[in-house]
Amino acid sequence: MLVSATEMLNKARDGKYAVGQFNINNLEWTKAVLLTAQKLNSPVILGVSEGAGKYMTGFKTVAAMVKAMDESLGITVPVALHLDHGTYEGCYKCIKAGFTSIMFDGSHFPIDENVAKTTELVNVAHGLGLSIEAEVGAIGGEEDGVIGKGECADPAECKQIADLGVDFLAAGIGNIHGVYPANWEGLSFETLAAINQAVGEMPLVLHGGTGIPDDQIKKAISLGVAKINVNTECQLVFAEATRGYVEAGKDKQGKGFDPRKLLAPGFDAICAKVEEKMRLFGSVDKA
Repeated sequence: MLVSATEMLNKARDGKYAVGQFNINNLEWTKAVLLTAQKLNSPVILGVSEGAGKYMTGFKTVAAMVKAMDESLGITVPVALHLDHGTYEGCYKCIKAGFTSIMFDGSHFPIDENVAKTTELVNVAHGLGLSIEAEVGAIGGEEDGVIGKGECADPAECKQIADLGVDFLAAGIGNIHGVYPANWEGLSFETLAAINQAVGEMPLVLHGGTGIPDDQIKKAISLGVAKINVNTECQLVFAEATRGYVEAGKDKQGKGFDPRKLLAPGFDAICAKVEEKMRLFGSVDKA
C-alpha cells in the first residue's frame, strides 16, 4: 500500500521505534524488501538515490515497478517510495514520476538557500499529499558524488528548517555513509539530544545506518530518531552470498547460471538482513 511517510514516522516517533528505509537498486532488492515487510507486518520506506534511479533508467521506471509490484504481491503494509538525498531538480522529477515522498538535501548550501529551496518544495509536496525530508549538517562519506565530512548539525539551524513544515529531518550527528572506519568516534548523542529538544515532536532521521552498534541505534531511537537508512549492509550481504554461490561452482551445475538461480542467494541474504534490522528498529507488527 503506497502512502506518504508522514503517518508511519509520526507513529514511530510516538511509539519509540524506527521505520527502516532500505534503498533499492533493482527488482530483486525491491521484491526482497516488500516481501519481508509484509511477512513482519512492518511499515517500510523504499529509498531511491539519484544514482540508483538513473541506473534503473529513470524515476518513472522505478515508480511504475514499485507500484506494479506492490499490487501484484498484495502488499497491505504501508510503503513509502522516497527519494534519497535529492537535488532540487531531482525532487521535481520524482514528484512528476509518482513518488510518495521526497528528500531535499540542501545541507551543502548556505542556510538561507537551504531554507528558501526547502520552503518551496514543502509547499509543492504538501499540496500533492507527499511527505518531505530535509537535511542539516553533513553526513560523512560519499553519496552519488556528494562528499560530506560528517559535521554535526547546529540545533538552531535544525529548528529553523523544522519550522518550515518538513515532515522529518535528517541531521548530521557524526554518522557516515558506507562502512564505518575503525577509528570512528561514534554518534554524538549530545548533539542529537540538543536537536531533539530544539525540534520538539519532529521525527528525526539517522542516515548511514550500516555498522552502527545496536546499543547506539537503540539510544538514537530513544532520542527521537524514527527513520533509519540502510543501504550498504544489504549490498555487502548480497555480494557475499552471490560470491559464495559462484565460488562454489553452483552456477555451473545444471542451469545454475539462470539469473533466477544465480541471484537467489543474494535475494535471500537481503531478506534476512532487512528482517534483522526491522526487529532491531522495533517496527515489527507496527503496520
